[in-house]
Amino acid sequence: MRGYTYRDEPGVNVARARGVELPISPKKAYEVLNAIRGLPLDRARGVLEDAIALRHTIPFRRYNQETAHHRGSGPGRYATKVAKNVLKVLENAKENAEYDGLDEDRLFVKVAASSRGQIRKAMMPRAHGRSTAWNEQTTNVEIVLAERKETA
Repeated sequence: MRGYTYRDEPGVNVARARGVELPISPKKAYEVLNAIRGLPLDRARGVLEDAIALRHTIPFRRYNQETAHHRGSGPGRYATKVAKNVLKVLENAKENAEYDGLDEDRLFVKVAASSRGQIRKAMMPRAHGRSTAWNEQTTNVEIVLAERKETA
């Protein structure tokens, strides 16, 4: 079992959540997490909900070959399956923050990281007694929420 990539910093209150071996694409998860990193909690939730409702695309910056361009974001995709799973992890982190007594209005996404999970192996039967590998990739997702410091 892997731990968190985030290491505690003194004086910073954080809440964290992980999604382990989610059945989503690692490349699309990378792009979705890049889109919400650094955003306030309500804006991050809005970005994910807009992608699920097919209102706005997630900009694809790295894995964007043969990706259609969309008005306002450039190359991008909706990535609804990934957005649904990331939204669940984000909501879990929000609930953890409420439990820890953090102020929900000042929360932002401090860390949004993903890593490849185990590959679920399967075989697909083919003609003449043969078979082909039919593997499913999984992804580990980590989200850390922190409170913004008040500016005087």
